[in-house]
Amino acid sequence: MELSAGAARPARRHPPQRDVAGPPTHPAIFDDLFAQIAIEQPHVLLLGGDYVSGPAHYAEVLMPRLAACRPPFGKFAVFGNHDLSTDDMQLTQMFSRASVHTLVNRALMLPAPFDSVSICGMDDPWTGAPDAAATFAGAAVTRILLMHAPDGLLVLDRQRYDIGFAGHTHGGQIALPNGTPVLMPQGPLSRPFYYGRFPVPDNGDLIVSRGVGCGNIPVRINADPELVICTVQ
Repeated sequence: MELSAGAARPARRHPPQRDVAGPPTHPAIFDDLFAQIAIEQPHVLLLGGDYVSGPAHYAEVLMPRLAACRPPFGKFAVFGNHDLSTDDMQLTQMFSRASVHTLVNRALMLPAPFDSVSICGMDDPWTGAPDAAATFAGAAVTRILLMHAPDGLLVLDRQRYDIGFAGHTHGGQIALPNGTPVLMPQGPLSRPFYYGRFPVPDNGDLIVSRGVGCGNIPVRINADPELVICTVQ
C-alpha cells in the first residue's frame, strides 16, 4: 500500500497585507497552496503549526480553504509556539468546524485500508506541554510523528516512530545562497535540523519543512515557501 501524506514545490511569493492571517503573510499565498494540494490530491493532510502571527481570529482566512480540502483519510494539525501564545481553544474550534483533527499529545488511527497507520501529534516542546507517552499511547504499528519544532526529538523519551514531520524553522526564512540560515528561531535543534530530511539514530527519519508563511517580517530569501508531498510505503 502507498499513502501520500503531503517532493517539495515552491509557492509564489506575494507582497504583505496586514488584515488577515497575520501581518507577515499575504492571503493569496494560501490560494496557491490549496490549488497545489488540489492538484496533488494527497490521502492525508498534515498541518505543522504556527497558523497565525497575532490574534487567533487571523486564522479565519484559512478555514474556508481547509474545509473545502477533503483528503479521503483526514486532516490533522498540531499547534506551534505562535498558536499557543494566542487563543488556542479558538483555533481548535475553528479546526473542528473545518473537519481538522487537532492532536495534542495523542494518536489517531487512519481508516481502513490504512488502519495500521497512526498520526501521532505531540505538543510544542517549548510553549506547550509535550507528553511522549501520551502521544504514542495506543498507536498502530506504523507511526507518523507530527510536531511543530525539531526540538520535540529531545522529549521523545525513547518512543519509536517510522517517519516524522516538523517545521518551525522556515529554513531560516532568510538564508545564504547555499541555503545556510542566517537567523534561526528558538531551540537547540533548529539550526542542525533547519531544513530537509535527517536520519535520527534509533528512530525514523525527520523531515523538516520550510513551511508556507512568514514570521515577524514579510520576507523570504533563499528559503522559498513550500508544500511537501511524501509517499509512505
